[in-house]
Amino acid sequence: MACNENITNPPDPSATVDDISATRCEWTWTRRDFMVGTGAALGIAAAGSTAPALAQSEKPVAAAKMHSIRIDINGEPKQLEIDPRTSLLDLLREHFHLTGTKKGCDHGQCGACTVLLDGRRINSCLALAITCDGQRVTTIEGIAHEGRLHPVQQAFLDNDGFQCGYCTPGQIISAVALLDEASRGTASFVTPDLRSTHNFELTDSEIRERMSGNICRCGAYPGIVAAVRQAHDSTANRAAATMHGDDHATI
Repeated sequence: MACNENITNPPDPSATVDDISATRCEWTWTRRDFMVGTGAALGIAAAGSTAPALAQSEKPVAAAKMHSIRIDINGEPKQLEIDPRTSLLDLLREHFHLTGTKKGCDHGQCGACTVLLDGRRINSCLALAITCDGQRVTTIEGIAHEGRLHPVQQAFLDNDGFQCGYCTPGQIISAVALLDEASRGTASFVTPDLRSTHNFELTDSEIRERMSGNICRCGAYPGIVAAVRQAHDSTANRAAATMHGDDHATI
């Protein structure tokens, strides 16, 4: 409300202070006061009218029927009963305490939860655990071999392919899958010639495209690309050395 002073006539000298105040100040409603008051009144009225209906509509939610699944986690067979609404990500983190797989966006957009399902990379936050029954899951905890880091893990260390490290497990798992896909000749959006995918070069553009599903909010992309390239080159060198040794054995 606003106070509009009435100063057209001077006050009576014999009038009291209260009389002068009453004469000089006339309280009026502003548009803002009206809107606030009306909104509050309508809100109270609506709450009062809908409360009984909401109370009647609330019903207890029945517990979900548990389902038994068998799943291989990093080479170890597991069998357990789970709520069919459980995601693979929650199964790994909450049931098996494999917290290397991170929960980032929980919408399949950041790649922090990437795991391998039968060798194929997926976003575990989008996969229901019950759909993975009988399949093999590999997480970041399962790619090292006999205490030795995976070549991709070592390459990330050598090239500082991380900063805060939160997205790094998903980045590494995705890179492992990338190298396997490239070795099998799987094309990407930027592959120049789809007719000769077995001979294409894994350029930086190819690496960026194939890693585009994994977001690094710290911006460590140059190190990530360099790490994938180092891992790819070391894998190729080992394969060449093995083939060279086999040739000598044959000769």
